[in-house]
Amino acid sequence: MKVQPAPSPPQVMTGGLTFLFAVAGGAAVGNLYWAQPLLDFIADDLRASTAVAGWLVTATQIGYAIGILLFVPLGDVLDRRRLIPLMLLASAVMLVLCALAPSFGALLAATSLLGLTTVAGQLLTPLAGDLAVESRRGHVVGTVTSGILTGILVSRTISGLVAGLAGWRTIFAAAAVVAVLLAVLLHRRIPALEPKTRLPYLRLIASVFSVVRRERVVRWTLLLAGTGFATFAMFWTSLTFLLSSPPFGYPVSVIGLFGLAGLAGALAVRRAGRLHDRGWSLPATGAAWALVLASFAVAMFAGRSVVLVLVVVVLVDAAVQGLNILNQARVLAVSDEARSRLNTAYMTGNFVGGAIGSAAAVVLWSVGEWHAVSVAGMVLSGFALTIWAIGRRGALVPS
Repeated sequence: MKVQPAPSPPQVMTGGLTFLFAVAGGAAVGNLYWAQPLLDFIADDLRASTAVAGWLVTATQIGYAIGILLFVPLGDVLDRRRLIPLMLLASAVMLVLCALAPSFGALLAATSLLGLTTVAGQLLTPLAGDLAVESRRGHVVGTVTSGILTGILVSRTISGLVAGLAGWRTIFAAAAVVAVLLAVLLHRRIPALEPKTRLPYLRLIASVFSVVRRERVVRWTLLLAGTGFATFAMFWTSLTFLLSSPPFGYPVSVIGLFGLAGLAGALAVRRAGRLHDRGWSLPATGAAWALVLASFAVAMFAGRSVVLVLVVVVLVDAAVQGLNILNQARVLAVSDEARSRLNTAYMTGNFVGGAIGSAAAVVLWSVGEWHAVSVAGMVLSGFALTIWAIGRRGALVPS
């Protein structure tokens, strides 16, 4: 049964707490991507083909989408001071299983379970929105979201460097230690808040679909966001194939460093949440999608040029990072009471899109390698720009 919303919480979202949320969110979601630059490395060690190893990323993202749907709505009905550290500890256990996996099948199962449990970042984002003052909510949510996407990019670099020095299993073991430390820190720093509502679990999950069905702006934003993340995942998965193949043939330590170029793009738009606060969300969304389209047009000529690859990495990550911040801020602004459920819908859609994009990269690479991926990126960008052009006339405008 629904209860009256609890009184507004004290606004405690200080700069230090925002930074901790951003780091913890980045570390949690980074767990999904430790394997991505190591696909060749893992395939050789566990006697699998590179194409088959690509399913590690897809399986982790599918697990993540399911985990978001099953666990993130609990942020509206449970004390997040306990829930978030608990999820971090669960992910630490799965990271240990990944580090100890004796076969490719065991690793595939362990990474799927890791995806299922490493959802702390998606609990932290709506909590940050709850604790921030309204005039700075877009900025605070954007900062935490930037931390999450930065975690995706930095994880590739760290993974490649550590694996090159100590083997791929070491990175999973080290990530488990980090998850435990962050669980302790967050338990100490997150304030205790009253639940926003009281619903039985099945009704809580059903209400995620209800809020999407009720809010048109959420449905249209989910379509744009899912397309964006599919494009993002397709690009990065296929980039690993490109950089490990002739004419490049880079080792995992070098492939991981390309994440730093992506980080440069992500940092360039880390303040995109302020555009939402100032009412410029929709024009900025259209500009970002135009940049994605231009990036894949450049990618058509980057198959043999490391300089052009770096340019494309920066452009794609800047554009998708900006899109993610703007889309998430727009969705979380729809309802204070259902913010965790809104974030559940948003991130589930994102990572379903991400899983599709990763799977598409494997298929596209087998058909036409980098050229096919570049064409697919332009097609997806054109589709998203069409949705944006139609939606900005009403469907993407909050009522």
